[in-house]
Amino acid sequence: MAKEMKGIILAGGMATRLFPSTIVVSKQLLPVYDRPMIFYPLNTLIKGGIRDILIIVSPEYSGLFVNLLGSIFENYGVKISFKVQRQPRGLPEAFILGESHIDHHNVALILGDNIFEDDFSEAIKNFESGGQVFAKKVPDPERFGVVKLGENNRAELIKEKPQEWISDYAVTGLYLYDQRVVEVAKSLKPSARGEWEIVDLHNFYLNQQELKVTVFDGAWLDAGTHDSLLEAGMIVKEKGISKNFHPIIEEATKEFCEIFKNSIKK
Repeated sequence: MAKEMKGIILAGGMATRLFPSTIVVSKQLLPVYDRPMIFYPLNTLIKGGIRDILIIVSPEYSGLFVNLLGSIFENYGVKISFKVQRQPRGLPEAFILGESHIDHHNVALILGDNIFEDDFSEAIKNFESGGQVFAKKVPDPERFGVVKLGENNRAELIKEKPQEWISDYAVTGLYLYDQRVVEVAKSLKPSARGEWEIVDLHNFYLNQQELKVTVFDGAWLDAGTHDSLLEAGMIVKEKGISKNFHPIIEEATKEFCEIFKNSIKK
């Protein structure tokens, strides 16, 4: 039987590539078609059965996240908490900041600007131990961490932005790990660019022969530039991604909007 899993959404940083749009608002609160971007990773976790979610935010925008999400799900069995990340030091820091939240449970980390067409609910619900990443074939693998796959999609090598081609499969921004990830993250050394690298976490589990790779074909949207943000909204509309939200999110959002409308009328 799968263990209980906690969720973390990494939504820190200043998103300078999206200036001036993000000068006064977090990238993850910008709209993607008909709702704030943060709702898409929330949907991935909630559809996967996760009901205890930590959102890591930058201090500049923390109040905005609390105003939007601080109480919206409290009547729907979903606990949302927040942690301030004052200076981003790499993705593995999310597990260190979230140590008390994880509390010896398995954990799913998803990047706050990643939107997936595919439904990973079963993979999340059935995860038991080790690590699991989700890979998508891309035309420009040199921009990403990539995984070389062998027989039965077994991971053979994972490398961050390789200068020489090793694979067309990018590792996307959803990661499942068991409780060991906290101590592994603490043991990492900064890379040449001065950050802890998520690929080093992958390689720990790969070296233990405990890393599973799930390859998927649906859209993967990384809304980190003005062009990709615009494209994300168009794809979400065309593919109907925004129509496939968990009832908890739809009902909570409807209630929140009604409360907000009534407060304006008073």
